Amino acid sequence: MFGNPYYAEKISDALENIQLPESPNNLYEPIHYILSLSGKRIRPQLVFMGASLFGYKDWGKVLPASIAIEYFHNFSLMHDDIMDKAPLRRGKQTVHQKWNENVAILSGDALLVKSYEELSKCPAFAVSELLKTFNRVALEVCEGQQHDMDFELRNDVSESEYINMIRLKTSVLLGGALELGAIIAGANAENRQKLYDFGVNLGIAFQLQDDILDTFGNPETFGKQVGGDIIVNKKTILHILLKKSLSIEDQIEFDKILALSEENAEEKVSRMKILYQKYKIFDLANTLKNGYSSKSLDSLNAIDILEENKQDLVILSNNLLNRNK
Repeated sequence: MFGNPYYAEKISDALENIQLPESPNNLYEPIHYILSLSGKRIRPQLVFMGASLFGYKDWGKVLPASIAIEYFHNFSLMHDDIMDKAPLRRGKQTVHQKWNENVAILSGDALLVKSYEELSKCPAFAVSELLKTFNRVALEVCEGQQHDMDFELRNDVSESEYINMIRLKTSVLLGGALELGAIIAGANAENRQKLYDFGVNLGIAFQLQDDILDTFGNPETFGKQVGGDIIVNKKTILHILLKKSLSIEDQIEFDKILALSEENAEEKVSRMKILYQKYKIFDLANTLKNGYSSKSLDSLNAIDILEENKQDLVILSNNLLNRNK
């Protein structure tokens, strides 16, 4: 279980009961569809956790910001899936596959508008600061996606560039969700920044763990094909760490592996994993992940608040970074 069941239930209830117009059906039905695909819903729960950390319990005033984050996240997924030409999302057809690309673009746009509608329902004193934070984070997520697409055309992506890309594409939304909750709770700027830093570094560690699991995960528990990133030559942290470590001889083997087609998937994964093992890439990536995990907890520990208030975040952090799927 990821997160707090109480928060998860409140979010699920709200999403199951959203009121959308019936027409045009091809605009609103895809919204119901993608929201029904569930997922971990970590990001909207973080809004609750950010408020709860500072002792705020008026959940009715927190919920709209939580839903806004979930709407924005799904908007970005709908558009990302088009760009990635992804056929599946959470084991189901992506919106552009089930309908078409134009429908997915427009429905995604509508979700983005709905996220602002939800933010407008938040306590009046907080709305201006919520919008400022939300807009900053939303733009950074777009920047991260653009970097990710640009990297597909490059063979010289550095470790620092990759970390910055996942910070923008994935991590700032975790930090931003926590910050929205803290704003509603009336936390001061210093504590908000520490909480944001916790979320961002946790997000980086989370993505590095995802990269590791894709290659070294257990096929029975991972939930998708192990080695999928290798098959499509995705520039993950493992790929980048290996590339900068290779001898001249192994660089030749590396290039040969990259040239293998997806029809030779099993051979491709097997040969690449031999190189990963030779250069201890699992250990290098795991050390990097643990460094960002430690940074995140350092930021959380620096917040002068009751330790019991931090338990939800500590438990979530442990669950996310010790998961096997």
